[in-house]
Amino acid sequence: MTGIPATMTAVLMTGNGGFDKLDIRSDVAVPVPGPGAVLIRVGAAGVNNTDINTRTAWYSKSVVAATEAGGSDGFAEARTEDSGWAGNLPQFPRIQGTDACGRIVAAGPGVDPARIGERVLVEPVFRGASRFEATYFGSEVDGAFAEFARVPAIHAHRIESALSDAELASFPCAYSAAENMLTRARLADGERVLITGASGGVGSAAVQLAQRRGSSIVALASADKADAVLALGAAQVLPRDADLAAIFGPDHFDVVIDIVGGAGFPALFQVLKRGGRYAAAGAISGPIVELDLRTLYLKDLTLLGCTILEPEVFPNLVGYIERGEIHPLVSATWPLAQIVEAQRAFLTKQHVGKIVLIP
Repeated sequence: MTGIPATMTAVLMTGNGGFDKLDIRSDVAVPVPGPGAVLIRVGAAGVNNTDINTRTAWYSKSVVAATEAGGSDGFAEARTEDSGWAGNLPQFPRIQGTDACGRIVAAGPGVDPARIGERVLVEPVFRGASRFEATYFGSEVDGAFAEFARVPAIHAHRIESALSDAELASFPCAYSAAENMLTRARLADGERVLITGASGGVGSAAVQLAQRRGSSIVALASADKADAVLALGAAQVLPRDADLAAIFGPDHFDVVIDIVGGAGFPALFQVLKRGGRYAAAGAISGPIVELDLRTLYLKDLTLLGCTILEPEVFPNLVGYIERGEIHPLVSATWPLAQIVEAQRAFLTKQHVGKIVLIP
């Protein structure tokens, strides 16, 4: 690969646990793109809950706490064998990083060499042969916390935009997760939607994307972030512990978009209309929740777990960006070498939007 170095700087996750499991190295071999793959020079990489959750082993079924409880030190009770994003045994060392914006610098066999030089966003869920078969960028394969990353060409989406690499890198994981929930829940113009965790990466993305669809949005966020969430398109922002049933009654929302879970879960079902739809792609306040099955079946509710993206989600997202229908929300940027400091800042939850790393 002419003009491409043999080694690169990358952050290696060497195991499950605390920040000491993040090893910044400058002698990591640059990957070689195989058949159907491309090599990307990473311009920027976003920080996500899933990066921290994978490092801390929060995905292990033995962990029942909120994600932030082990964000710094990991979870002592976690079992390694099911701590991967897909509930499997992770392989170490692993280069994490689910979000990537960059340029194609090399193309493997079967990929048109004319693609070299393209600016691309990486679709972070690499779909397999069947509907529910997928590989996760930065989890089952090496990701974007490096100077270079190898990805399937089909998941490297060309993008034409005046936005910076850091701005573009704020989109892939959070916005595709949010758009996937809205797509699967069939949120429509004029419908009422409740969005939890609305100041975080996925939540703030969901507010923008629901506003784009013409929906009426009530968002849950802390009071100090309410103005920022209102500016994204929410009609109303309520505190996380608001008495939703007292405010809205038992049949108000068409759709609930939830990334929080935890103790507030039962109230979400109370305020859904009969025939309402609930979609989840996270559980930052805790994965174990209380569900009254009578509420589920007597109200004819639909529950949707959302991880693998619908095929149209990422191409649609690229189109929204290129047409200026949604806008990046970057809270801060950090050098890749300061990933620990960036993750510490992320865990304070004082930001609105995304924190982005620059290799």
